Amino acid sequence: MSRMRTPTPSNIVDWSNPDLQKLLAKTTDWGLDNRGVYAPVACELHVGWGAGAGRDATLVYEHNGVLVVETTFAIPQGENVRVDRIRGGALRSTWGVVADGRQGNRVEDQANGTWVHWIHPR
Repeated sequence: MSRMRTPTPSNIVDWSNPDLQKLLAKTTDWGLDNRGVYAPVACELHVGWGAGAGRDATLVYEHNGVLVVETTFAIPQGENVRVDRIRGGALRSTWGVVADGRQGNRVEDQANGTWVHWIHPR
């Protein structure tokens, strides 16, 4: 008796099906944005290992090893950063690496020059 099981057949999707195409066409303008589910926290962002002065930023999401911050400036991917914020009455610092960043998609982001950055803590 073999311990290896034969793979079960998977669902086959016909991407050219007109009904599926109509459904997918309805989603072209959708955008996923997790901001708004976490209370924004004012923070100071230090870019680079030797950064002396921090720049104002807003921590808009923090969960499972990722921080999402809004800034008014671009930060290159792979840049080391430190996020300082007050939590429980004490200063909390988190070092991390910018995993990705882009200009914000929201109307207010465009008006304010907002950038959104994903940071993976070290």
